[in-house]
Amino acid sequence: MDIDPRFKVTSVVNGRMLINGELRESSQNQWLESYCPATQEYLGRVPNATAEEMAEAVTGAKAASRAWAKTTQQTRVDLIMAIAERLEARADEFARIESLDTGNTYGPMQNDVHKAVERMRFYCGLAYEIKGMTVPSTPGNLHLTIREPYGVVGRIIPFNHPIGFAASRIAPALIAGNTIIVKPSEQAPLSASLLAEICAELAPPGVINIVTGDRLTGEALVRDSRVKRIAFIGSVASGMAIQKAAADSAVKHISLELGGKNPFIICEDADIDQAVIAATNGMNFGWQGQSCGSTSRLLVHESQYALVAQKVVDRVKTVKVGHPMNPEIKMGPVVSEAQYQKVLSYIDVAKSEGAELLLGGEALTIDGCPGGYFVSPTVFGRVGMEMRIAQEEVFGPIMSLMPYQNLDDAVEIANSTSYGLTAAIWTSNYFTAMDLCRRVEAGYVWVNGIGNHYRGQPYGGYKNSGIGREEGLDEMLSYTEVKSINFAMGQAERAKNN
Repeated sequence: MDIDPRFKVTSVVNGRMLINGELRESSQNQWLESYCPATQEYLGRVPNATAEEMAEAVTGAKAASRAWAKTTQQTRVDLIMAIAERLEARADEFARIESLDTGNTYGPMQNDVHKAVERMRFYCGLAYEIKGMTVPSTPGNLHLTIREPYGVVGRIIPFNHPIGFAASRIAPALIAGNTIIVKPSEQAPLSASLLAEICAELAPPGVINIVTGDRLTGEALVRDSRVKRIAFIGSVASGMAIQKAAADSAVKHISLELGGKNPFIICEDADIDQAVIAATNGMNFGWQGQSCGSTSRLLVHESQYALVAQKVVDRVKTVKVGHPMNPEIKMGPVVSEAQYQKVLSYIDVAKSEGAELLLGGEALTIDGCPGGYFVSPTVFGRVGMEMRIAQEEVFGPIMSLMPYQNLDDAVEIANSTSYGLTAAIWTSNYFTAMDLCRRVEAGYVWVNGIGNHYRGQPYGGYKNSGIGREEGLDEMLSYTEVKSINFAMGQAERAKNN
């Protein structure tokens, strides 16, 4: 089968990493090669950095950290705004590379770039909110706090929103006065090398370092005792490994935004048609379900189960699968062969455990996309909460319908997993909504809405879905340490201290 000529790769990316102000190739001739998951075409390569190269990046960041911490907030804002402007000007280029590298459809990836720019500018607006306070601890004396940067911080990025996370998450760390090392995902690293080019032109040496590589590269970052703050987005297993590795070298501030097995509860009084639209949109088929916030568990009252199941199937049937650069397509391939095999294996497990296959459940062959990792949008019905597809994060286009008897039953099902990232509640009764919001174990809850991340609202999970919060002032403040300062103002107080 020939590749569709409309979407053939016409140029490749020979990426470099940014270490202490220098764009560098691999010193050991070690590379990570990228291939389009839709066609297996070669897209380019980036260096697979060694532990020694990561250590050089940390050394450069450490050397730059003292001077950067002394800069004004306006200097920091000016740098972030300049990077955002360059990124926005090249939005189409970044979106194309992201789509080909991840398999995510072009439209959402273009939106990712613009959201990254928006978030960067949002953090610039928060720059002067990094404040201390005065404390009325004793009369006649002065007690205050100030916030200071950690110094060198590390940021490890997942494959599903590569530039969206890499660019926007630089902002709060730098505005708080830190220098940063960004380690992109080895599964989709190409856009990070383009971001490195922009940062090399604009940032002082050592302030921003972008070091590409595999798991061992990331481990070298986590284990370096000079890196006092690590932020990670990814799987629970990887997050737990990062906690353990970090603790081997030093006491560190670790924040983790991990996986989800997110419930969407349709209450009996809900507008069924609107709820079905929201739930299927929330499944994030545009990312092949490869999103930590995907509403992969749809909880429906038994009396409405048959109606909702049919409406869900009818709507998911309209999801067109194909090459991610095709504007008519709503879902591309999963990111890699390993992920492809994982998703197919979960389909087999769900069938063997007795879930009712309502739609899909198979690998797809797409004309013009030889060797693509395509899986059909899949809906399973009557999924029991003990089944693996109800308990484990698949990170693929599999949606599970789960009937409940009453709201207590719905809450039990919703809270039955080790995850607690997001939840959605659809109801016309706001007393019911508030009751469920308080009872559901999730860090981010939508009522009669889905998917939007609202500016200033802290995002993060309960239970194994993570620790810490991002996307607001909370994230920026998490890149600072609080120092308490006490002035003994009176003669008697000073004498007592002597």
